[in-house]
Amino acid sequence: MNDPLLLLLAAVAGIALGLLFYGGLWWTIRKSMASPRPALWILVSLLVRMGITLAGFYVVAGTHWERLVLCLLGFMAARAGVTWATRLPVEPGVGAKQKASHAP
Repeated sequence: MNDPLLLLLAAVAGIALGLLFYGGLWWTIRKSMASPRPALWILVSLLVRMGITLAGFYVVAGTHWERLVLCLLGFMAARAGVTWATRLPVEPGVGAKQKASHAP
């Protein structure tokens, strides 16, 4: 394979790793809210997500820093995408201060 194709694949792998990491975070938060042991959910999820992500970066980058940079850029792009896709709907006429008034 030629170098531009490997760089493109590194960026796609970064997007996949980001979707897995941040999608897993979103799923973990939702599951932990209904769990009697939320700290266990969050800790185990962090270890699994971090292990998979770091191993993925290691495999993708190899000895090429360019691949690592593109993988990280894809990872950050996936963060923006997951954040956008999982945002809460805004109710018309309700400001942020009014929605957060239930907290001390």
